[in-house]
Formats: sequence, structure tokens, C-alpha cells
Amino acid sequence: MDIVYIRGLQVETVIGIYDWEREVRQCVCVDLDLGTDIRAAAHADDIDSTLNYKSISDRLIAFISGSEFLLIEALAEEIASLLMDEFSVPWLRLQLGKPGAVPEARDVGIIIERGEKR
Repeated sequence: MDIVYIRGLQVETVIGIYDWEREVRQCVCVDLDLGTDIRAAAHADDIDSTLNYKSISDRLIAFISGSEFLLIEALAEEIASLLMDEFSVPWLRLQLGKPGAVPEARDVGIIIERGEKR
């Protein structure tokens, strides 16, 4: 399995359980590893034969910026489902961070893996 990755995708959204968090937009940071097979794209030198990280990034920015979740866990599950459904990703590892949530920490968040490696 090959991996197309996206690192440090920052998107502002409404996220959090506290009243004040429901009234402001906060930054979340997305790191993704997306399982795929790049051989056909490499052979044909054709973007249509692989995962297009620009298209994926644009879709994630639109989805995340328009969302209003309480928990990053819920947001992470929806991101994983979206990627697997819309981009036919068989396996992914998603790190979703909420920098600034704990002032003493550079970042806090979760890492999930979904699907099967082939």
C-alpha cells in the first residue's frame, strides 16, 4: 500500500463543549495518511489515476469550516467517513488536533485509523 499524505491542514470551525466555544471559531489541524496504490498514476503520469490531495484538501476545508461539532472525536469520524465514501479511500490514519485547547500544551487531539491496509 502506498500513502498519499496531507500535513498541517489548518481549518477554522466551531468546535467544543463549552458555551464560549460555541460562539467563536477555533483552528483544528489535520494530518492525514491515505492508503492507495499509486502505480497506475505513476505509469500514466495522470492525476486522475490517484488521490488528488488538492481536491481532498478543498473538500475537507469546505466540510470542516461549515461544521459545528461538540467533540473532535465526532468530527474525526465524519472526516473519515467522508474520505472513504467520496474518495474511495480503503484505509486512512487521521490525526486531528486542537491547538490552543490546553494553553500549557502545543497541541491536543486524537489519532484514528479506519479501513484495512491492502
